[in-house]
Amino acid sequence: MSGKDKRNIIGVFDSGLGGLTVFKYLLKTLPQYNYLYLGDTARLPYGEKSPETIYEYAREAMDFLFQAGCRLVIIACNTASAQALRRLQQEYLAAKYPDRRILGVIRPLAESVASQKKIKRVGIIGTKATIASGAYPSEIAKLRPELEIIQAAAPLLVPLIEEGWAGKPETKMILKKYLRPLKTKDIDALILACTHYPFLYKEIKGVLGRRVLLPQPGEIISQSLDQYLKRHPELGLEPSLAPSRRYCTTDNPAAFKALGEKFLGQEIKSVELVEISRL
Repeated sequence: MSGKDKRNIIGVFDSGLGGLTVFKYLLKTLPQYNYLYLGDTARLPYGEKSPETIYEYAREAMDFLFQAGCRLVIIACNTASAQALRRLQQEYLAAKYPDRRILGVIRPLAESVASQKKIKRVGIIGTKATIASGAYPSEIAKLRPELEIIQAAAPLLVPLIEEGWAGKPETKMILKKYLRPLKTKDIDALILACTHYPFLYKEIKGVLGRRVLLPQPGEIISQSLDQYLKRHPELGLEPSLAPSRRYCTTDNPAAFKALGEKFLGQEIKSVELVEISRL
């Protein structure tokens, strides 16, 4: 990477492999940029942790990504977006990196559902921490306060997906159990409030049926980022003639590479093992 490109990087952060569902669409929609993906697999799942712990983990991840040259970081983790994003933007960036930016995934998804005028009842599934935060109902209420929101925590899905059990009968059975209360409420749309859940997109669509709108988070977020970059040229994020992709994990690079290639649908040349908790 040239000297000019070393500070011309978009960071993508997740607690594990889930963010690859977003990263896949970023590479498809905006392939001309340099990217650094960080998965904190040593400490997942985040969804069972306290808000303070989630903030500290996310802050350490931001330190690593900004020190690696990222100008902008996408927190492709609903739990971290719900529990830590606002504090990171208002306190952390102001004190340490006032010229950098951190974006989350909640606002774009809330907007995508709220913009559909035929929708009256919205279902949301996510980790315990995301559901407990009330972040999605809060964002949707700003846009369309009349919408009815039905939330459900689905804590077992993340560890099952991270273990490569996405297509197993046991996972499908658990998924049906989580979705049943939402289906009986006759929802018009379902927000996948965890970037791991798109690994089960077909299964979820099969349970809910064609009538229920099921936005693809990666598609929505990549479109939102495209518009954001056009509005903020001051960030200095420019297309590269030879765009780079760097993958980092805090635990077991071999497992990350094997599952990551499956989820990403393309080869990952190498995965770096990094330490982010002592920066």
